[in-house]
Amino acid sequence: MAVLPIYKLPDPVLRQEAREITEINGDLQRLIDDMAETMYSAPGLGLAANQVGELQRLIVFDVSHKEGRPRKLQVVLNPCIVAGEGEIIREEGCLSVADFCADVRRHAQVLVKGLDREGKPVEITGEGLLAVVLQHEIDHLNGILFIDHISRFKRGLFLRRLKKQAAAR
Repeated sequence: MAVLPIYKLPDPVLRQEAREITEINGDLQRLIDDMAETMYSAPGLGLAANQVGELQRLIVFDVSHKEGRPRKLQVVLNPCIVAGEGEIIREEGCLSVADFCADVRRHAQVLVKGLDREGKPVEITGEGLLAVVLQHEIDHLNGILFIDHISRFKRGLFLRRLKKQAAAR
């Protein structure tokens, strides 16, 4: 396994929509393992394939250690939110958006369907933190970042700071 570079805003790959996975092979299995290693070493709660430069509909996540339980890696290929209800506002950060966190409004519960790493159908009902992570990572696959869910004012402040930092380098 390898730790992959995580692409950061403003890299254009983060704004591109990922393609559906149609073939499960050794390359995909290696990518899954490398993404898991990358997520754990970052450390993060989830990672979408386009965050490591791969435009494939693939997410890995693990909220168990955040909740005080042993690691439990979960993988979903071609994930799709089929239902969402309730509302939760929770502070989010992102491995691709350096040094910025903000409160984001999301569904409190979601139902996600997709495939596991072997290609078998999987359904995940997520509540609370898991619901937030699922929505956050699936947004990535659609070229959406958590900053797209905050006010224009806060987003503008962050983007100006980002430009200033880039100009200073």
